[in-house]
Amino acid sequence: MTGTNDTILIIDDNDSSGMVLKTQLNAEGYAVEIAYNGRDGLSNLESGHFDLVLLDLMMPDMSGFDVLKVIRSRKHLSDLPVLIISALADLDSVIKSINLGATDYITKPVTNTILKARVEAALERKRRHDQEKIYLSQLEIERLRSEQLLQNMLPYAVVERLKQGEETIADSFDNVTVLFADIVDFTQLSNQLPPIDLVQQLNEIFSSFDQLADQHGVEKVKTIGDGYMVVGGVPIATPHHATAIADMALDMLQAIQRYTSPSGDPYTMRIGINSGPVVAGVIGRYKFSYDLWGDAVNVAKRMEEQSMAGKIHVSSETYELIKDRYHFVERGPVWVKGRGEMMTYFLSGRKSA
Repeated sequence: MTGTNDTILIIDDNDSSGMVLKTQLNAEGYAVEIAYNGRDGLSNLESGHFDLVLLDLMMPDMSGFDVLKVIRSRKHLSDLPVLIISALADLDSVIKSINLGATDYITKPVTNTILKARVEAALERKRRHDQEKIYLSQLEIERLRSEQLLQNMLPYAVVERLKQGEETIADSFDNVTVLFADIVDFTQLSNQLPPIDLVQQLNEIFSSFDQLADQHGVEKVKTIGDGYMVVGGVPIATPHHATAIADMALDMLQAIQRYTSPSGDPYTMRIGINSGPVVAGVIGRYKFSYDLWGDAVNVAKRMEEQSMAGKIHVSSETYELIKDRYHFVERGPVWVKGRGEMMTYFLSGRKSA
């Protein structure tokens, strides 16, 4: 006996033939059910689970060929092995059965040795096929997990290019807008928090910024300690990069007020913004990072460093792009390392439509 738990459905209108097959298969340890016409057989397949079908061809009302067509047309049954057992021994019937999707073909009368060998072979193929499907399903799950992780690290458009086989991704952009933000005095305040509370609070704050980035269609580049960097117009160029970043900055100042320091006071931020050309690309082979380079990035960082608590410090380059749509307060000339004196402004709000 095989000691198997496999279940077999016999579809045969001949009582004696069906019972003989059932007796032989029961003796080998298989669980067996019999349907005495094609329609009942299809009904059984819908209501129960079977690992193999033994199908007679010559049946009234609905032939075995018709039953086989229906089985193969139903997605959840398409892989079910079907072994034809028929008194028809002509080559045309064999070819037709195989073309319709039969797994094997045996002519009656069937010896117990042949029946056992063919049934075991069909079931073994099914087991291997089921294992392969499980393995492929697990591979697909892992692929999706890896892809999701990559999309959390890199812009979607960049991930798609990596999937297409690009090994080095570096692009020049003529005009983008870069924002740097930093939580005021967070380093000193962090000493008053347990590490887990510190990380949790930063995660909540930056997650709210991530939502704003999605809302405004800009790309988060990275976080550095308690600093946050975002860019508009990368990795897909857009003419509205400066207004998108300006709106993002104004919303960030509102969002940060929802969070309080250990002393109970709301956090405040310094924000700096600048516009200009940059190079953007992917760095790393095992730990990917998408970053920006260029003078425009350096100036944006200087704008943040020389900003004030609760203020959005904007370079003249960005000011010229959006001055008609927002309110500004002129700060005056500011010394910027590598650039000398620059006229800068504080962004104070949106103008009404």
